[in-house]
Amino acid sequence: MLHSQYQWKIAHPDRSAVNRLSAELGISPLLASLLANRGYEAPASAAEFLDGDEDLSGLHDPFLLHGMDRAVQRIRAALQGGERIWIYGDYDADGVSSTALMIRLMARMEADFGTYIPHRSKEGYGLHRHAIDQAASEGVKLIVTVDTGISAVDQIAYASSLGIDVVVTDHHEPPAVLPEACALVNPKLPMCGYPFKGLAGVGVAFKLSHALLGLPPEEWMDLTAIGTVADLMPLTGENRLIVARGIEVMRRSPSPGVEELLAVAGSKPEQLTSVGIAFAIAPRINASGRLDHADRAVDLLTTQERDRAEHLASVLDLLNKERQKNVEDIVSEAIDMLELKIAGAGRVPDVIVLAGEGWNVGVVGIVASKILERYYRPTIILGIDAEKGTCKGSARSIPGFDIYEALLSVEETMQHFGGHPSAAGMSLLSERLDDFERGLNQHAAKVLKAEHLIPVIEAETECALADVPIPVIEELERMAPFGMNNPTPQFVFRGVKLQRAMTMGKTNTHLKLIVEQDGFVLEAVAFGKGALAEYLSEGDRLDLLAEPGINEWRGSRKPQLMVRDLALPAFQVFDRRSPSASADNLERFRKKAETVLACRPDQIAAAIHKTTLKVLQKTLAQLPVWLYDEYSGIQGTESGLTHADPAGTRTLFVLDLPDTAAQLDRLLAGLPSLENVVLLYSADGPEDGRLSEPSRERIKTIYVELRRSAAEAADEEQLVRRLSRSSGCSPRMIRMTLDVFEELEFIVRAEGAVTANPSPPKAALESAAAYRRLQEAEALERRLLGPGEDIGAWLAEKRKAAGNGSADEVLSFSV
Repeated sequence: MLHSQYQWKIAHPDRSAVNRLSAELGISPLLASLLANRGYEAPASAAEFLDGDEDLSGLHDPFLLHGMDRAVQRIRAALQGGERIWIYGDYDADGVSSTALMIRLMARMEADFGTYIPHRSKEGYGLHRHAIDQAASEGVKLIVTVDTGISAVDQIAYASSLGIDVVVTDHHEPPAVLPEACALVNPKLPMCGYPFKGLAGVGVAFKLSHALLGLPPEEWMDLTAIGTVADLMPLTGENRLIVARGIEVMRRSPSPGVEELLAVAGSKPEQLTSVGIAFAIAPRINASGRLDHADRAVDLLTTQERDRAEHLASVLDLLNKERQKNVEDIVSEAIDMLELKIAGAGRVPDVIVLAGEGWNVGVVGIVASKILERYYRPTIILGIDAEKGTCKGSARSIPGFDIYEALLSVEETMQHFGGHPSAAGMSLLSERLDDFERGLNQHAAKVLKAEHLIPVIEAETECALADVPIPVIEELERMAPFGMNNPTPQFVFRGVKLQRAMTMGKTNTHLKLIVEQDGFVLEAVAFGKGALAEYLSEGDRLDLLAEPGINEWRGSRKPQLMVRDLALPAFQVFDRRSPSASADNLERFRKKAETVLACRPDQIAAAIHKTTLKVLQKTLAQLPVWLYDEYSGIQGTESGLTHADPAGTRTLFVLDLPDTAAQLDRLLAGLPSLENVVLLYSADGPEDGRLSEPSRERIKTIYVELRRSAAEAADEEQLVRRLSRSSGCSPRMIRMTLDVFEELEFIVRAEGAVTANPSPPKAALESAAAYRRLQEAEALERRLLGPGEDIGAWLAEKRKAAGNGSADEVLSFSV
């Protein structure tokens, strides 16, 4: 049984609204479901969402932003007076695109201006006094911040003392005490009545440009789209229009910088989507600020020289590759550090706080995202500067836990912080780290609930493979651009039949599936799930949560599913039988069971004989172990997990064949939560040979030879070997047959010798309990050493008979 990685939250749109939208707008029920799920149940609002706004009238008046009129007045006064202006930005993709947009604006207005973006690792986020000193030395009279400044109370007061006015344009959460700037422009200000609160920093800069120019600069929407998507702003309302139009600009007439960035990413402008911005453009822009200086990225987005754009794009691409390696190294160190914490505390912390010397503060946000994805806890990763005794970090959070609010609760432990409910940055003294971590976890203990710690993935509805032909997939693109608050459509496909599973990629990291349902066959690709290939087999019935798309290759277009999550809800039997039981095989599969099969160590057990336990004692030390008793039962034994509950066992390794069906029945009855059985016993049978069918003819043949060989007392072991050679039966078969003869008084056993009874009583073979045991053992052995598919179906029936399986459960068998 393969469990889904996430809890699937499947929407159930109002069917009457879906039918009405489908009929009145002439769209597929699937598209109508999406619109209804996202709040567009009225045909008029749905049509407006789908068709957009051709004349940009959907953009709000920029002067509805609080402080916009004062900001415009001050900038115009500076332009008229020939004052030196500084654009002060941030080093992430939103700040870079904001700065680039303001450079275009200032150049068009023929301003005397300069720019300043702090170095991420050397200076950190925000407005800095030394930068203000530099501005004063250059004769700057006005600083316009973009994507920063709303928390810079002391710095703006310092600028004022030097005769420098500051206009703040920002979109971050405002603090309780606001800076006394010349103007504050931020849609999130409590006194701001602007209708749309989701603007990115570049969105606010775009609004300032609109206000100064008197019309929206459509040709600059490329930069606005980049910053909005990169900063994970909601792609609804005004942002949807901005990003859609920005993508059109980049497709139609991309700037040299954008075109070269797409080229190094292996993409083309005409193929650009919001996903392309997120995965091709944004990471390379961010890499500049993370590992070097963001000025390179600003230069790339503003240059009109093709050669320079090509060079800068190559540099950013190399930085991005270096960034990826850097992230991998820190993630590995961070996981080791966290596992030690978990081992010490016995649980994952409510808020994960990890800090390390030498960790590049430019990538700690990415590391935090990866740790969060693995452990699903709010995560803060900090880089320590040992010389300064300080650390800087980034936070990423889960739905339901406002990380900005959490940081407010430990404000006294930090030197500076800022951010959103889902992401934030901070700096603090290294000596305050323990207080910082303790305070955050105390806050989390009051706020976090159990349901917050279950990762959830949302799907639009359940549908069939037949519901997503190419025309419908193309129609769903009318919902684009996709991003935050307007996610790429994902659907649940239940019970699709697996025809083939294979790995993809140089390191077999990815998974490719061929699935079928009611005659419709599709390819499905699951990135990062290559490890599941060996757990899937032809005929499995899978549940997929996937995004439908179109695979275009050499002129051929086919529907394709991009799988986000999958589940195999059937009881699984894994055939890993080999010529000899292998401790290595057990340990390798056990580790995978903990991850791929989502089993804790105490949910994995082994079933063996006492002799095998002696051989594999070290390997089995950390597993609950069940021992077969002599005939009918199963018994526990000591292990490193004495607290393990057999009722919670989900994966069972069978290292030895049970002797009787009763042993197997009792084993299955004692493991009501069993989901997976791994067959790891020898494919050749027990060491002393397989049993032969105990027919009357075979038993008679053995008896005739025994009468000849044991007319007088014969050594039992020598007799067993002689009878084995003459009959072709295994020594084990001979020994169990001697048990039958002894019970029927055909022989006498004494002190290791066997003597045939010269006058044996008449007795029916079937009357001997030993004969019935032999029959049962041979049938059981024949079943468990037969074809794997047969074993799987048989075990599923046995499990069902034990009351642990549903009548309609589908078996999955994997070799």
